[in-house]
Amino acid sequence: MLMKNVNLEEKLNRLKNKSLKEEDILNAIRDVLKEDNKKDDTILETLSSPNTTSYNNFDFDLLESDKIYHIDQIKKICVTYRLRFLDSRFFKGKLPYEAISKIKQLEKNHNITLSGFKIMAPSKLFKLENYDDPLLFAPIGNGYYYLIHKWGNDLSPYRKILMWPFKNFENFVFCVFILSMFLTGLIPDGTFHGEKTAEHAGVIFLFMFKCMVAITLYYGYLSGKNFSSAIWDSKYYNN
Repeated sequence: MLMKNVNLEEKLNRLKNKSLKEEDILNAIRDVLKEDNKKDDTILETLSSPNTTSYNNFDFDLLESDKIYHIDQIKKICVTYRLRFLDSRFFKGKLPYEAISKIKQLEKNHNITLSGFKIMAPSKLFKLENYDDPLLFAPIGNGYYYLIHKWGNDLSPYRKILMWPFKNFENFVFCVFILSMFLTGLIPDGTFHGEKTAEHAGVIFLFMFKCMVAITLYYGYLSGKNFSSAIWDSKYYNN
């Protein structure tokens, strides 16, 4: 007599029917999903609330060392690429669900409730207050932050070069100086006083330099712009 092949799905269904009714299984799943959604809502509420926490009680044995950064390192990157490092409540972009999942997993692994979230991103991604490609961090303490999630596109390799003049006042003056020299060289001979001599060129350069400084500073004042070293952690638009 030949033995009949075993249908594993059929065996599983029989065992399931013996132990649990289908309605009980669905109710259990609903409870799990409901609890999970409640956790998501709690995290989103924390992300959008004012930040009053400067540290979280992480289990250091579970932290990945390559994701720990000091505030000085964060500041340097922000100043170099003209980014902001602000509380997550100012972030106006869409937070990916993967970030929420990583927060939940961290909370589960470390048996804590995370808070004090900060995000590094360009100014346009924040809801900045008027004075008149993002990274999500959580504070560890003593000026250290733990990188939870990175999303979006990488920054353009040209951003560092384009933002270099706005890094600080010294860079700005140097760029205006070079630009003034270039514009002085474009002025043809005899435009102001006969043949262009070294003395005349120096006068023209000083005139050009003062004009460029005045124009750029006036534009910066009107548009509320400031140097990257001053705004990297400012929540104000015109600061």
